[in-house]
Amino acid sequence: MNILQSFKMAIKSIMGNKMRSFLTMLGIIIGVASVIILVSLVNGQMSYMTESFESMGTNQISVNVTNLSTRSVSVDEMYEFYEENRSLFGQMSPMVNIATTVKNGNQSLTTTSVSGVSEEYLDLKDQTLEAGRFIQYSDILSRQKVCVVGYFVAWDLYGGVEEALNQTIKIGGNAYQIVGVVSRENEDELEEGGSDDFIYLPYSCAVKMSRNANINSYIFTTADLNYTTEAKEAIDAFLLDIFKDEDLYNITAMSEMLDSLNSMITMMSALLGGIAGISLLVAGVGVMNIMLVSVTERTREIGIRKALGAKKRVIMQQFVIEAAMTSTMGGIIGIILGAVATTVVGNAMGMNATPTPSAVAISFTVSVGIGLLFGYMPASRAANLNPIDALRVE
Repeated sequence: MNILQSFKMAIKSIMGNKMRSFLTMLGIIIGVASVIILVSLVNGQMSYMTESFESMGTNQISVNVTNLSTRSVSVDEMYEFYEENRSLFGQMSPMVNIATTVKNGNQSLTTTSVSGVSEEYLDLKDQTLEAGRFIQYSDILSRQKVCVVGYFVAWDLYGGVEEALNQTIKIGGNAYQIVGVVSRENEDELEEGGSDDFIYLPYSCAVKMSRNANINSYIFTTADLNYTTEAKEAIDAFLLDIFKDEDLYNITAMSEMLDSLNSMITMMSALLGGIAGISLLVAGVGVMNIMLVSVTERTREIGIRKALGAKKRVIMQQFVIEAAMTSTMGGIIGIILGAVATTVVGNAMGMNATPTPSAVAISFTVSVGIGLLFGYMPASRAANLNPIDALRVE
């Protein structure tokens, strides 16, 4: 008997006991679908978080300092350091965040992010202007009361970009002229507190409004992602020389945070996939039990075939192929079910989750492997039956 005949007999046996075959496959179907759904959803969440980090700028380095009366770093000193290391850095901007209310007449916004920044901040954040101009160095030097607003602020308080340009807006009770509007970032929805709800001021004005003589936060971009480690070390050496205490400052590189996040999520994905994979082992035991029942039911048939000269390897081949066919069919159904469920659950959770090729390939390979592994014992038992004893079975 060749392999093709063994396949035909396996399909005939499976179709001859549809309900039993389906129940045997059910464990494989659930196991494969579970692996695909869990791994794909975790990867979808990882992609979403990665995109969020990338939108913040993977080449950015955030520096926060605690200025003391005896040890402090001024903005001029930071700029001097920046200029001395231009080969490592792309842009640099002080950051002064202010919690305040924004008003235009009777309308007000309380969740708007108000930040004091430098003239390089627009390029640093990789943003573009919809209209007008950005903050200039002369504005910072002379503390000009000018500002650049986000797309939401322009539409919510003034009804449009052109309408907002050159208008006056009150920030913490101080009147500022709007000289520019940043292009829309969130294409899906404009909402209060969203990514388009912000105002940029010259950092010199923001420092005065915050009533703080020193600036505590800075953002750098590296000239190249490969310079991240070297850039961090340069900043660390500079600040350590001033503060003499590493606890007085903090340096955070977005790329390193992203790498750590990816490592954690990959580990979580593997862990969840492994937990779901346990159900495949349980399904394998089910395959083995059913195949043992099948051998018992067909003992007389095996005896006749062996009496007619069938070799052990032929008998074993038939039952191993039958077990593999059962698990393969279950694996294919599980892949289809897992793909559909992943898309449905992903849409319900508001994320773009699609079945990953690796999850599909691994789960399917494991399901087929389980069929071969757990089908071997029943096949071996069938192949080792004594033909005379098998023929005596009623």
